[in-house]
Amino acid sequence: MNQVGPDESKMSEGESCGGSCLICGSWLLAGIFFPCAICSGVKIVQEYERAVIFRLGRIKNREGAVGPGLFCILPCTDTYIKVDMRTVSFDIPPQEILTKDSVTIAVDAVVYYKISNANASVQNVEDASQSTRMLAQTTLRNILGTRTLAGILSEREAIAEEMLKILDEATDPWGITVERVEVKDVRLPVSLQRAMAAEAEAAREAKAKIIAAEGEMNASKNLKEAADTIASSPAALQLRYLQTLTAISAEKNSTIVFPIPMDMNPLRDVKK
Repeated sequence: MNQVGPDESKMSEGESCGGSCLICGSWLLAGIFFPCAICSGVKIVQEYERAVIFRLGRIKNREGAVGPGLFCILPCTDTYIKVDMRTVSFDIPPQEILTKDSVTIAVDAVVYYKISNANASVQNVEDASQSTRMLAQTTLRNILGTRTLAGILSEREAIAEEMLKILDEATDPWGITVERVEVKDVRLPVSLQRAMAAEAEAAREAKAKIIAAEGEMNASKNLKEAADTIASSPAALQLRYLQTLTAISAEKNSTIVFPIPMDMNPLRDVKK
């Protein structure tokens, strides 16, 4: 246990006595100038606000802030700070980040938070809002710097959850609760966009060639099977001729040209 020296004990007793005298004097003045004291001592905070009251430099209500509604302060010894308890959102400016695979990208995000403990947000940090913004920027850079470009593009939800957990733990002593984090946009350099587009186009062309080759192979197999089927039955070829004539005649052509089978060709003996 820390022992308090006699000098420190005397100082604390002196401060206590002096503070008590000031408070009594304030009450006395408030009673003398009652109308003015009412005008300057009665305060109102909205439903979404809380008031942290300081009396002689010390927080008056350690258990919690005052509000909403009507409250009173001593004009001479009390001061108060309004704290907005609503959910606040802010944009993280685009951060130039070097990924794990040495790619420079610009990433921005949005953070939603609210003050859950008004006393802690005033007592434990100078500017809760600005501190949260700076911490969010640093956390975003640290998290994305350990991931590859493909991981950043495909794992946005995981990145947001990890960032939310880190921010919530870090801002808890400040009386702040981080509710949501979203990664908005990932911007790539123009040269990298062109390279990725060329790579994607080459991949599509290669895939198209493979599909065309597979189609040619399947068509060749089907033609071979059809040729084998026709060769096994001579009448099948004649039926195919008739089907072709039927298809041509449906188009209302005046002239029809069709091949003559070798068995019916009169020039067969002459050529021999």
